Amino acid sequence: MPELSVVIVGGLHADARKAAVARLLADVSDSVVLHHDLATAAAGTVIRTVRDATGLLDAGEAPLVNDCACCALREDLVPELLRIRDAGTARMAVVELWDSVEPKAMAEVVAAGGLTVTGVLTAVDPALVLPYLGNGDDLAERGLAAAATDQRTVADTFARQLEYAPVLAVADSPDADDEDRELLAQLHPTARQIPIGHGDPAGAEQDDLTVPAPRRRPASPLARAALGGFDIEAAAAAQHPACALLPAEADAHGVGTLVWHRRRPFHPERLYEALEDITCAAARSRGRFWLADKPDVLLHWDAAGGALCVESAGPWLASLPDAAWDMVPPVRRAAAALDWHPEHGDCCQHLVFTSPGLDRDGLERLLESCLLTDAEYAAGRTAWKRLPPAFDTLLEV
Repeated sequence: MPELSVVIVGGLHADARKAAVARLLADVSDSVVLHHDLATAAAGTVIRTVRDATGLLDAGEAPLVNDCACCALREDLVPELLRIRDAGTARMAVVELWDSVEPKAMAEVVAAGGLTVTGVLTAVDPALVLPYLGNGDDLAERGLAAAATDQRTVADTFARQLEYAPVLAVADSPDADDEDRELLAQLHPTARQIPIGHGDPAGAEQDDLTVPAPRRRPASPLARAALGGFDIEAAAAAQHPACALLPAEADAHGVGTLVWHRRRPFHPERLYEALEDITCAAARSRGRFWLADKPDVLLHWDAAGGALCVESAGPWLASLPDAAWDMVPPVRRAAAALDWHPEHGDCCQHLVFTSPGLDRDGLERLLESCLLTDAEYAAGRTAWKRLPPAFDTLLEV
């Protein structure tokens, strides 16, 4: 069958997202945009449209699946992309995700359907990064829920959209200042940032790609990023708490990033009592942590908008028998080897906090106060496991 490059463009910043999509349509000949509008879910359907640079080509509806608009998107996405591929008239299909749809799940759906994802981009308006990252409203309150059971918030959804994509299409926002741009850079320092116009693609530099040329490398930076290739497995590994590519220490333009790494476990009660203060100390924090009463469990810390999600990410590698290591992905083993301790293996605290006006000293003192004391630490693992299980309710044990 003819090759079809699938490019996923997402983001809660709708104007920036639409500008990025328009830019791609203008830059790459023989390209189409597939979009599922989940805003119509209340009527029992999701509206699907396919368009190119000249306008609408096709429209249809997909019924909800189990009262879930996002499930309808999952069911309809691959068959529609296969139809576009089989028609043979497009060489690139841009999947413009609806506002709150996260790119990770959709990229994995497309790849599982036998299609090639060549790029994943999140469109961002720098002036809106902090307002969205600090917005703890439920998506449902903003009319952005993707299912009746959707309990995500604006902040955590935006954070995942931002951090998953290796490319950020950055709108030229007149309201953005140096602090906004620095915050964006520190939140996702490994991302490639590509400037785009804010709305009208004609305002951005473009190359003459109107003549179909399948072997020709697109000259515009955004087109090159869209067609440059995307590794689904590497992208997933980069988000896993055991081997995530977390931000590094930074301090510029009023924005700071603190990387806090310790080898001693947390006292469960003291950490639980400090959770609100720690969570609210930074606009964004994430990483992995170690509780004394659950010494074999790697715990995931994920906070944005003043709300914290704590989840078990399975056992630490140090807790696994040697025979089980062969079943662990190589990237996880490599990450553990780089951080291995002769006594505790990969068990550790590795938390990263990013925010304007970050109080580094105060945050470090608070975190240190939650660790086991010398006497508690010396008592050993058997005593640790008898400490009050303060996190059982939060972890739904």
